[in-house]
Amino acid sequence: MREGFFTQPLYWLARGFVYFCLLLKYRMRVHGREHVPARGGAVIVANHCSYLDPPVMGGANSRRIVHFLARDTLLSNPVARWFFPRVGVIPLDRTKGDLGALKKAIATLKEGKVVGLFPEGTRSPDGQMRAAKGGIGFLIAKGNVPVVPLHISGTFAAFPKGANKFRPSRIVARYGPAISPEEILAAMPKKNDYESVGALVMRRLAELACESKR
Repeated sequence: MREGFFTQPLYWLARGFVYFCLLLKYRMRVHGREHVPARGGAVIVANHCSYLDPPVMGGANSRRIVHFLARDTLLSNPVARWFFPRVGVIPLDRTKGDLGALKKAIATLKEGKVVGLFPEGTRSPDGQMRAAKGGIGFLIAKGNVPVVPLHISGTFAAFPKGANKFRPSRIVARYGPAISPEEILAAMPKKNDYESVGALVMRRLAELACESKR
């Protein structure tokens, strides 16, 4: 049974609608769904170059609810303030180190839920991956759960940063094997070296990008 299907119908209705639209317009394909744990806390990390990336990440998950960390400016109108918290969005103030949002995300992981992250923090202007933001490594290390890399291709061609209309493209979402908590711990050569954790995550995403090109 899908997680929270009866208790959170709004999420699953929204997810189903988004997935249908992505299939219809962009012939979206998903590979490697089996890498997402069926239960327990997990982080999904993906590259980010388009506003379409969060819908793709949500649509690509058919069993787990994804709780997104998203900038608080998205909740700038009454409809958004009503809708986004009800589908699991955790607002984040990107103008400062929002420790409260990070703590809420960690608590969500401890509850056995899935949190979706875009380590680069903002959309890439040219489609190329950037370094992870500092707080991402902290969240992942403190969460102590598997981290599943997800490479998304086709969204930059479909709706890049600065675009005012959608363009033809083919979207592919490809999951890779999860990074275990033990691997994350080993990635830190010294205590609290959260930058190394972020670098590990971006390396795994880069490897998936190469696999997608093949």
